[in-house]
This record gives sequence, C-alpha cells and structure tokens, in this order.
Amino acid sequence: MSGETMGVEEEFLLVDPASGATVPLAEKVVAGAAAARLPVGASVQRELRDTQVEAATGICTTAADLRAHLTAGRRVVAAAARDHGAVAVASGSPPGGSGGAVPSSLPRFAAIDELYGEVTRDYEACGCHVHVGVADRDTAVAVVNHVGPWLPTLLALSVNSPFHHGRDTGYGSWRIVQQSRFPGSGLAPYCRDHAAFRAEVARLVDCGVVADEAQTFWFARPSPRLPTVELRVADVASTVDDAVLQALLGRALVRTALADLARGREAAPVPAQVAAAGVWTAARYGLAGPGVHLGLSRRVPAADLVAALLAHVRAALTESGDLTEVGALLDRLRSGGTGADRQRQAAATGGLPGVTAALTLRE
Repeated sequence: MSGETMGVEEEFLLVDPASGATVPLAEKVVAGAAAARLPVGASVQRELRDTQVEAATGICTTAADLRAHLTAGRRVVAAAARDHGAVAVASGSPPGGSGGAVPSSLPRFAAIDELYGEVTRDYEACGCHVHVGVADRDTAVAVVNHVGPWLPTLLALSVNSPFHHGRDTGYGSWRIVQQSRFPGSGLAPYCRDHAAFRAEVARLVDCGVVADEAQTFWFARPSPRLPTVELRVADVASTVDDAVLQALLGRALVRTALADLARGREAAPVPAQVAAAGVWTAARYGLAGPGVHLGLSRRVPAADLVAALLAHVRAALTESGDLTEVGALLDRLRSGGTGADRQRQAAATGGLPGVTAALTLRE
C-alpha cells in the first residue's frame, strides 16, 4: 500500500586499516558479497568510485525488518572487505587519505568522470537513501513538493562527514558541500506533475550538465527505476540506529504528505535561495547551532526544527506504530551527538585512526 513500504541504500568507503586511505577494491568486495546470504531483495553493488560499495535492503514494512536487513548488509560488506585486507567505513566523506583519483572501471561512471572532470576526482561521498513506496509517479512528484521543507532537518540529524582527507572541515556534512558543486544540487524544483518533472530533468540533459535522465542531484525525487519517492539528503549513518531513524522519519514524511494530498492540501513552493540557505546551514552546524525555517525564511535553533518535524509527522508515526521507537532514537541521538559529533570525539582521543576504527562496520 502507498506509503507503507520502505527500503534503504547505504554507501560505504573501503579503507586500508593501516594507512586510513581509501582503496579501489569495489569489484572484489561486490564479488565476495555476492556469495553471501542476504535477506530477500537485498544486494551489494558498485558505486561511482571504485573505493565505494552500496548495500541495499529489500522491501520492508516494519522497523524490525528494516533493522535486520541493514544489519545483514553491513555484516556482509564488512566480511567481504576483510577478505581483501580492507575495512568498510560508514562516513559521508573519507576521514583519511583518498584513492578516489583512480578512474572508475564502469563505463557509465567513467562517462560521469569525463563530464565533471576535477569535481569528481576526490568525490567519494557516501549517503543514506531512503525509498518509500507510492502509488504512481504523479503522486511521487506531489509528495516531493511536500517533503522539501523538511529535508534540511533530516540532513541536520544525519551529518556524518566532518573530516576530509585528514582535515576537520568545520562542517557537519562536508559531503553536502561537495555535492553542491554539481549542477542541480539541492531541493528539487516545484513541479505540478511527473511530466513537468521529466521536462526539468530533460532540460538539464539538453544543457549537457547531467549524464542522462537517470542522473540528478536533487535531495528528493521520484525514483527513476522504482515506484518510490527517494529521499537522499542524509549522510550515510554511522550506526544502524541512525539509519533506521532516517527511514522512519522519511516514511512518516511521505505518509503525512499523502494525507495532506488526500485532503486537497497542495504544497507551497520554497524560495530557491531560502532552500539553499537551509541546506547550507544544516550541513555547517548539524544539530549544534542554528537552522533555517524554510516556511518562515528565518534563522531558528536546529532543535526547534527537529521538534517541529516530530510534531508534523506525529500522526503518521502513531499510525505506523513507530512513534515510541523514533522518540527513543531521537533521545539517543541528542545525548550521544550526531555522527559528526561522534567522529570528532573519536579524533580527540585516537586521532584519525580512532575515527576509522569507530566507523568500521562489524561482522
């Protein structure tokens, strides 16, 4: 049923445990993972760089199912990486050195490298993509319009990439800063239906700034290959708990949007510069400072935006039975800090090797 199913794609870095640098072992790790037992519908596959892999869950309807899929995927990736002398690391950007200058061995990714040049040379960005099932693509576009104002808050909750090539960038999510270099990054433009959305994508293709109609950098979109809304603003989660929180909040946002649409409530467009301000502020500060309220076009504490998000989706979380779990996960995040906070805590006690160790997936 629309708004009930969910799935998650998690991107991980492959790292040499001795040097802390990323290593181009994706082909071998994916081949090793193919022999492992995964839940139905789950998979491990290649990503843009040969230093990355992606673990995708199958279709899930409950938090417990999703947690089991996420745990299994991480375990399989960790084991396959170990078999080739590497570790798999859950960070939105490489804390240590990079092997990202190695051109991709896959034709489509090689074409992307050719198109963007130096922008992709060190682009080893890893995200957490949440898919929520919807009835059709016109509905998906309407839902994307509705969820847009809340995407910076999802980002603030997820920030997990403060380091880049051995430096503390001062940002919670350096991944988002890197992604902002690409044409069409940020919130998707407001579209009245899927035909209008396709026209926006086609315009970017005609301008020669995206490789094809399957490639956009917007933080929410109708999936080009699945009957889902895809939310992809979040950094990859350092823990399964953080990934589950993103998925449950994402599903609740979609369910809330569907309920609003059923009542005839259309979303209001968000001014592009205000949207960009909200995304930048979330990437810069995470939960540790201000945020931007996209509806009011002004600065407010990030904690207020999280409270507003929870109030906005409370009915959907109650209906799905997820309210108690989401509340507990948010409390845990507030007390333990975001992924970026935890990376900095690990660096303070163990340097960059401590960060790599803290982020390494376990079997």
